[in-house]
Amino acid sequence: MNLPVQPSSENKGLKRNLSNRHIQLIAISGAIGTGLFMGSGQTISLAGPSIIFVYMIIGFMLFFVMRAMGEILLSNLNYKSFSDFAADLLGPWAGFFTGWTYWFCWVVTGIADVVAIAGYTEYWFPSMTELNLQWLPMLICIALLLALNLLTVKMFGEAEFWFSMIKIVAIISLIITGIVILLMKFQSPLTGAVASLSNLWQYGGLFPTGIMGFFAGFQIAIFAFVGIELVGTTAAETRDPEQNLPRAINSIPVRIIFFYVLALITIMSITPWLYIDPKKSPFVELFTLVGLPAAASIINFVVLTSAASSANSGIYSTSRMLYGLARDRNAPNAFGKLSKRAVPANGLLFSCICLLSGVVLLYFVPDIMDAFKIVTTISAILFMFIWSMILISYLAYRKKKSQLHQNSIFKMPGGVFMCWVCLFFFAGILILLTLEKTTCYGLMTTPIWFIILTISYYFHRRKLLV
Repeated sequence: MNLPVQPSSENKGLKRNLSNRHIQLIAISGAIGTGLFMGSGQTISLAGPSIIFVYMIIGFMLFFVMRAMGEILLSNLNYKSFSDFAADLLGPWAGFFTGWTYWFCWVVTGIADVVAIAGYTEYWFPSMTELNLQWLPMLICIALLLALNLLTVKMFGEAEFWFSMIKIVAIISLIITGIVILLMKFQSPLTGAVASLSNLWQYGGLFPTGIMGFFAGFQIAIFAFVGIELVGTTAAETRDPEQNLPRAINSIPVRIIFFYVLALITIMSITPWLYIDPKKSPFVELFTLVGLPAAASIINFVVLTSAASSANSGIYSTSRMLYGLARDRNAPNAFGKLSKRAVPANGLLFSCICLLSGVVLLYFVPDIMDAFKIVTTISAILFMFIWSMILISYLAYRKKKSQLHQNSIFKMPGGVFMCWVCLFFFAGILILLTLEKTTCYGLMTTPIWFIILTISYYFHRRKLLV
């Protein structure tokens, strides 16, 4: 029988070293993922300008998921993450399934991120594919992020702060540049299209690919939001969570409108959706199509740092989730030990080793965008499971902890009703994933993970009872 990990003089627990500026930027980083920069070209090709509504609908639903998570976390500050409250409110099985699935979510997402990094690097070094060196930038990125995370949680916060700042400044610059281009009525030397807001509806209307194209946009767009719940994972290391968590969560709608909607409106106003390459980042292609390759190179650097930021968040999240699982005796004790710098070093190393499987993926699927799409589909399905577990936990919280809900100063708007609306929405997304071959493949393979978890949990419970 495994004994719980006991804190030693060097292992007192996670430190609350993340300040308000860290938590705010981490929350923003979670809302601006690789899916927006790398995957939006694919979603635009599927849905056309209607993709704007797709992102707004998904963002609207996830706001309620985050509010449900925020209310539960603040009802009991002993909860370190949503796997903690899932175990408390739904039972040990829920903590086991949520914790390990969230760990796997970020491993899969991290693989997608390092694959994207290989794609962005290829923009500058196109000969990498011929020389079979796509793995090199992936390896360098993983090594650098591991070194940063092994130092202190504050170093993670600082790295994420500056990664996020780069993203924010880039998107703001893109929007401002786009407005200038629109006012100048700039005509692209490559496409001949004149920049205008009317480009949003002149090429087949707002729904040029029909209602099925609109629905197909949800398949890939959902991945752009993975990591939005990261603000909940940082709860254990956040100073003054009663103030910082509500601020970060409540700003989600503003971030969605500004960073997603305005950016995509700008891109499709300057470059009609028909001219956007689904296999490339539209943020980079925008400046290439208007004849500014130097600016395109700068934006390529920005989206590369965005992928590195997402991978950084993934490494952080997986290590903390392994730490929590170990403390609850749901993972090997080694993952529950902290280094002298109060970071779960064993979990960090293990998660980074798992990310190296991205190198293997590119060997079998050399087309970077195809590999990216396969991995992101699996990741999106797993994250929808996590979001659904948060909502189901909230329903249990309302039944079992009604007094805490009454006393809450951060109640979820819509309460139980909106929980069910969001759950039905996620069920609808799963149905939509069957419409396209690649996403259907991801949907069919994902149950393998839950079969493995079920078998693991059965033997794990038997071991604890010995």
